[in-house]
Amino acid sequence: MFWTRLGSGVLLVILAVFFILTGGPVLAVSLCLISLVAYRELGRALGFGAEDKKKQVLLYTGMILTILYYIWIYLSLSLHPSPMSSVQAAQFYIGAYLYRGIAFGIVAAFLVFLFVYVFRFPKEHGREVMAACFSFLYAPVMLSFLFLTREGFLTGNYLVWFIFLCSWGSDTCAYAVGVLIGKHKMTPKLSPKKSVEGAVGGIAGAALLCALYVYLVERYAAMPVFGISAGAAAALGAVGAMVSMVGDLAASAFKRDYGIKDYGKLIPGHGGIMDRFDSVIVTAPLIFIGLSFLLT
Repeated sequence: MFWTRLGSGVLLVILAVFFILTGGPVLAVSLCLISLVAYRELGRALGFGAEDKKKQVLLYTGMILTILYYIWIYLSLSLHPSPMSSVQAAQFYIGAYLYRGIAFGIVAAFLVFLFVYVFRFPKEHGREVMAACFSFLYAPVMLSFLFLTREGFLTGNYLVWFIFLCSWGSDTCAYAVGVLIGKHKMTPKLSPKKSVEGAVGGIAGAALLCALYVYLVERYAAMPVFGISAGAAAALGAVGAMVSMVGDLAASAFKRDYGIKDYGKLIPGHGGIMDRFDSVIVTAPLIFIGLSFLLT
């Protein structure tokens, strides 16, 4: 199991690096596919993705909306004007088009779910519709901030790595510190193996990784690429790590509530997409918002 888990983890990192470096439509399509799988996993876990095909309207509706949402945000970024007067002006116009695209996409999806609920009542129950709406926001929309961070900032090809440093990086640091000196259980009912010491190590580790990343890139790059200091990067990393841990524990809480071990079996040794990306899902929008404030 250890070698299977390690091999899957290494392959996952290689694929992540490839898609992030490539960016553009390749990244958008890959994240859309990941989001579709994640939404389906949540549908099965939360009960609106029933095996009976006649009762899978909400599941198929959410999957269609996921595809349309990614097309919409991709077009929102691709069609924005590119003013050459200054970096600040370019960033402002990109942000204006981007935020409008996100808002329109989310509101439109919510209205579609309401239409399905109204015109299929009472075949669809309110709790299932709410679970479907929640799952659409939880997986496809939250994951899309990986793409939005990569493509929505002028130096997004550098900035996007903060998401992984705060999620996977902090998780690795937390595990190492927890194994070495972890004694006090943080959430024994949700994750008995996680310790307070590990959590502190994960937060400190993410802060250090983000600060070191900024320092090294700024030192050896031909031009400044971040526009933020190492101290600000450390603060962003610490907050991102805390949110990452909440995302990990929240995903575990859903599994406890619904009596499942893993969300899926897609990734050998890790489970499903939701099992591996649970921390990335909530970290991505936080990093995007933090960078939006730091870079204005």
